[in-house]
Amino acid sequence: MAANLMLIYKLKPGISPADFEDWVRSTDYPAMRGLQRVKSFTTYRATGRLIGEGPLSMDYIEVFEIPDFAGFVEEDLSGTTVQSIMVQFMGFAEAPQFVLVNEVK
Repeated sequence: MAANLMLIYKLKPGISPADFEDWVRSTDYPAMRGLQRVKSFTTYRATGRLIGEGPLSMDYIEVFEIPDFAGFVEEDLSGTTVQSIMVQFMGFAEAPQFVLVNEVK
């Protein structure tokens, strides 16, 4: 079963966006994109609203395309790579939401 996963989150107070984005490029991307079951993975910086005003409810959105989601959950999620990245990620992110999404066809 294939799945798409979105992570929506704000950075913790005191975390520099520049430091976080350096970590994404140097550590997160190579590790997560190197997993066999991750077809694509991109982190997006939320920069503003198209319509309306006020603060955004998130700083970043990550999008994963995972063709073998069952294998990812059973093997990769508990594996050394993902666990190491998650520990580091949780040091940056405040209350991340991990949302499974399906395209409306």
